[in-house]
Parts: sequence; C-alpha cells; structure tokens
Amino acid sequence: MSEARKRTIIQIFRKYSHSLGPEELAFLEAVLDQHDIADEDVELSIELLAKEYNKQDDALMKVSLPVLRRVYEALQDAGEQGGQQYADVALDPEKHLFFVDAFEMPLWNWSMERGAFEKASHALSALGTAESRVWAVRNRLNIIRQTILRNEHFTPSTLPTRDRERLLTIKSTKQLLGRAGQRFLLFGMLSHTKEGKLCLEDQDGVVELDFALLDQPSEGLFTEGSFVLVEGDYTEDATFIVIAIGHPPCESRETARSIYGHVDFLGKGPTTPAEDTQYAIRIQEDFSHMNFFFLSDVWLDHPDTLKGLGKIFDNCMDNNFIPKVIVLCGNFTSRGIAQGNSRDIQQYHEGFDALADLIASYPVITQGTHFVLVPGPLDLAVNAILPRRPLLSSFTARLKTKVPRIHFASNPCRIKFFGQEIVIFREDMMARMLRNLVGVKPAVRNEELKRYLVQSVLDQSHLTPLTNNVQPVLSEYDHALRLYPLPTAVVLADKYESYRMTYEGCHVFNPGSFVGRSFEFSSYKPATRESEACVVDMDSED
Repeated sequence: MSEARKRTIIQIFRKYSHSLGPEELAFLEAVLDQHDIADEDVELSIELLAKEYNKQDDALMKVSLPVLRRVYEALQDAGEQGGQQYADVALDPEKHLFFVDAFEMPLWNWSMERGAFEKASHALSALGTAESRVWAVRNRLNIIRQTILRNEHFTPSTLPTRDRERLLTIKSTKQLLGRAGQRFLLFGMLSHTKEGKLCLEDQDGVVELDFALLDQPSEGLFTEGSFVLVEGDYTEDATFIVIAIGHPPCESRETARSIYGHVDFLGKGPTTPAEDTQYAIRIQEDFSHMNFFFLSDVWLDHPDTLKGLGKIFDNCMDNNFIPKVIVLCGNFTSRGIAQGNSRDIQQYHEGFDALADLIASYPVITQGTHFVLVPGPLDLAVNAILPRRPLLSSFTARLKTKVPRIHFASNPCRIKFFGQEIVIFREDMMARMLRNLVGVKPAVRNEELKRYLVQSVLDQSHLTPLTNNVQPVLSEYDHALRLYPLPTAVVLADKYESYRMTYEGCHVFNPGSFVGRSFEFSSYKPATRESEACVVDMDSED
C-alpha cells in the first residue's frame, strides 16, 4: 500500500482522537484491498469506519483491534439486513415517549485530554461551586471549538489540494504578543473588562476589541456571553481592530450523532443513528396523524382562556383527533403576583383547579393525552434562576388527582420521542437578546430578527448565550440549556409574535400567546418534524 493511503488512514483516525498501531493499520489496509477501494474513495470509507468505532462504549484512544473488527463486521451485517430489523415489530409509542426534567439530565463534561465527553460522577447541587461555574463556561467553549475544528472550512482534507492554502486557522490570544500589524482569526467569548471595554476572552487571555472599521457583522445577534469568531488586525497598543465577526458554524444533528451517538445525554437510554433512521420511517408509516399541541401564555386568570381551551377540546372530539401531547407553557397569570397578596395567590390556585375540572370533563382526552405544564417567568416555582423547577405542588393538587397523565416540567424541559428530541423553553428571549446587544447592532426588519434569533441560539448551542449577570444560571445544571447535539425541534415560547423556521435541519417555532379574541397555538407533527400555526376564533356569543 502506498504511503499516501497509510497517511490518510492515520490522519482520519487522529481526527477522532484515536491512534493506530501496526496491527490495526494492517487490518484496515487489508479491508481496503479486499473491497478494491480506489484512492479517491479511501477517505470516505475510512471515515465511516472511524465514526462507527468512535461510537463504541469500549472504544479506546489507542484503537483496539477486536473492537475494530467488530465494527467492520457490524457494518457488513447492516448492509445485508437493511431495514428489516424493526419492520415486523409493532411499536408502542408510550414506551418511546419520555418527558425529561432539566434536573434529571446527567452532566457530561468535555475532556480535552480524551477529546470526548466524560460523565460527571458527583451528585449535582443547585448551590454549585466556584469550579462548576468555570466548567460551565469552559464546556461551552470546548464543545463549540471542537465542532469548529471539524468544520470543512477549518479541517484540511487528507489529500493534498489547493484548498488547503485557503483554510482558516484559529489562533489564541497569547499568540498575538509581539506580532503587531498582523492579521489573525480568533475564537472566544464576548465580555467586558473592568473598565467597561468590550473584549474577546479565550482560555489563554483577553484582548480588547475595536469595532471602528466594522460596518456590519455577519447574520445573527451578538451579545455579551456569545462565543464568536473574530478576524482582524492586532495593533501596537494591544487592541484588536475587528474587520469581520460571526457566530461559529452550526453542526447538524446527524453529524454530531454520528460521532457521539453512544452518549446518553438525556439519561433515558441512547439510540444509535441507525435506529433513529428506522424509527423515522416507522413514525411516518404508523403515526402519520399523531400531533403534539404547544400553547404559551395560558393565562388562567383571563376570562376567555378556559373557553378557548374548551373549544380546542371540542374540535378534537368532533373530529376524533386526540393529540398525543399537549404542552401548556406559562405564564399562567397575566400579571405578577404581588408579594404577600393573598387574593392574587388564591386566584392563581383557583385557575389551576378550574383547568383540572375542564380537562376532566373530557374523559377521552384525559385518558389519552399527556399534559405537560412548563412554568413561565412570572409563575410561582421554587427558584427563579434557570433552569426553573416545576410549579409549586401546593397549586396543582387537583390536577394531579383528576388528570392521570399530567407532567409538571422544569423550564426548560425536553420530550424524547423515539429518536426525536424536542426542547421546550419559556422565556422572552427576543426582548432579552435585543436589550443586551454589543458591538455593531444590526438594522434589520421583523422577519430577519426572527431568523437572527434562531440562528444565534442554535449557533451558540445554548438556549441563553448571555453572561451570568444578565441571565443567572445554576452552574451545575447549565448542561440542561445546551443545544448539542442539535435537537430535532426547539420550542422558543415567547410573548413575541408567532413564527416557525428550520435551520440546519432543526425546526424552531414560537407558538405565540394564547390570549385575545383569537387564541393561537402550534401543532407539531413528529412524522414530518414540522409545526403549523393553529387559531381558535371565538364566536361573538362566546
């Protein structure tokens, strides 16, 4: 075998933080020869083997020959068996439907030494420690950084091409010293110095940013706490003149799952990418009419809210269309509850009791639908810091008694349905992000703002790309706000107007507020992985 082919094999496994010994290299060479793989196809073939090896629970940094053989044989068997593995098995959706609380998700830290995720062994605490606050930020930086280095614009092909000369190379702030007048590409977090000047901070240091020559940044919203790529010139007065700034490239769910498919991020048992593909086909065939309803700002103190919910239930019964899941997001009150105001608290309690009576009056829906209640910013929960714990149990006793399939979720929370992951987050993110913009502020229209918000949140792989002083987060549960791997869908429930769009294969939508004369909400269909807007118009006599 030529040296070029050997070098290709070694470099691809090194890309996934694995090293090959002589026996493993000889085995791979024999596989390529056995299947008559041409030189131009070596990279693709070895990439497939390296990805599958990386998914194994017993995969070591030094590649194990028995594990490598097992991976190769499994790929051979998969090609022969095709999609028959689940074809004859009846699927019960109840056994594949999980509601994941933010405080039940295991913590996976990124290990720079292993180049992989490691599960935290200690019990998590809401109090946190100084070390956990550092790890929360460091995990965000390292997770995004490893996706950048895997991106085609930053990772060279193993074959010599002209494109190698155009590759972008990320430098560290410590590499700026003594190199004034040169141009660099940096990656780090936007923050402010003690003097209030905007700077870029990475794991090695800080550099002050000068936006005087930047007319317009790339698409997205840039806030303090965002991780960004910045290109510019380093000056003798130790400032960095920015000529371009942008969010890191977003990695698709398929790419991330192909590498970390063996990691159980949700704590409900992992599924392999192959199983996800098979499940997606079966969902389209067997559950094509299944729907999840999402409602936000369900003000139980508003006189028409229960009428609107009743009309939804009536329409479901009239059309024999029972949704599998109905998610009700707060706020469940139209105004904040004054401290010590017993009348407001009593009215808040009565609202949940009335909701329980309404749901119980529809026995078919009560028995067949899962109800999920997610607290909003004004709702009464144990804590106000993200992630928020579920609604106080003292207000929900009647709901627990009358609605058997009721789930009091944290904010955010997640739904795992077969291989799909749906993130639900109730926060007024549009207003919060716009209030905290730094650097150059984009002059864009309404529709572009929606796209910028979605793009910024997904590119940052985090629901709140803000500093802790702007949006406090429980440091040991910061992982519950991660968006890596990219979910199937994200519900950004916001008082802002309703929207829906798909970015990098992830469907993001805001169901809008369930208030007013026209009650709007969203219906999500797992078969198509898309949502649609729904409106209940109240008749004048209602």
